[in-house]
Amino acid sequence: MQDFTVNPWEVKGKVDYDKLIAQFGTQPITDELRERIRRDAGDLHVMLRRKVFFSHRDLESVLKDYEEGKGFFLYTGRAPSLGMHIGHLIPFIFTKWLQEKFKVNLYIEITDDEKFMRNPEYSLDDTRKWAYENILDIIAVGFDPNRTFIFQDTEYIRNMYPLAVKIAKKMTFSEVKATFGLDVSSNIGIIFYPALQIVPTMFERKRCLIPAGIDQDPYWRLQRDIAESLGFFKASQIHSKFLPPITGVEGKMSSSSPESAIYLTDDKDIVKRKVMKYAFSGGQPTVELHRRLGGNPEIDVPFQWLYYFFEEDDNRIEEIREDYKSGKILSGELKQILVDKLNDFLEDHRRKRDEAKDLVNTFKYDGKLARSMWEKLHE
Repeated sequence: MQDFTVNPWEVKGKVDYDKLIAQFGTQPITDELRERIRRDAGDLHVMLRRKVFFSHRDLESVLKDYEEGKGFFLYTGRAPSLGMHIGHLIPFIFTKWLQEKFKVNLYIEITDDEKFMRNPEYSLDDTRKWAYENILDIIAVGFDPNRTFIFQDTEYIRNMYPLAVKIAKKMTFSEVKATFGLDVSSNIGIIFYPALQIVPTMFERKRCLIPAGIDQDPYWRLQRDIAESLGFFKASQIHSKFLPPITGVEGKMSSSSPESAIYLTDDKDIVKRKVMKYAFSGGQPTVELHRRLGGNPEIDVPFQWLYYFFEEDDNRIEEIREDYKSGKILSGELKQILVDKLNDFLEDHRRKRDEAKDLVNTFKYDGKLARSMWEKLHE
């Protein structure tokens, strides 16, 4: 019996990623494929080197199109919420690297409509307000303002609607119900919404590559079923593992459990308190035992966070691993290494976020790609 659960609404247990690849019918990113990406991009992102991005659909086709000069484009998105945490940034950080290396267009859908329809307690004003705040965090990642279009569904719906209705006509309620976890009590807005989520995969007559957590993969199966019948390419995906919550190596970080997450707004003292108090340790119960027996970095959350991307130097991360296993580094010392890395990262992010306030209109309306998108009607 499988002791973990992964779907678009829930991640539970210690995930066996090899089993998940077989279960979802995706493909592993092989050493050969990583080397091909290195040749095309010039280097490898830390999350590719360390197999944080580990699975894909049709990535070879994307690279083939790029190598043949046909190009591709990127698409990702965000359902706006009251606060973003570190885990929310992973696909954006990796997407920024892809855009930078391959010099491609990127479309970021802000689903203020979906968030409103899925949550009875939220008003549309709430989700619009959160959309603005989340857009600042997204811009702070460092995307190319001339190759990036950030759009809110409630604003851009006029341009998307003709293609959305063509997509909607291709999908049955039973398909959408099963894929999106709906039932007969779901409001009719959220039943139609999947058609809007598919539209950006067809913004260009090229292959679309979607970087995301593997829990999002089922959503794109619907797109792949209908894309070619509408004259577009099946969407390709590159999937990441889940950044574990601070409190343990199982599941994924959740906004509903504040002590398990580091928010982008957490100040230095809060970060230190959360890591020191709640971070799950692979160390021994006493200093004496730890010096003698060493710690287990595979279950130690501070080490896992450093490994995911907070310590980019491969030699340094291996040095930390060996020092922890040998008992040379104590659990508290390892936690402090992470605290320092997190606070440096967050301080830099907040500075860029403040600067992003002057760039919102560029990404949404005035930038080169944004201007061209407002002139298009997608059919």
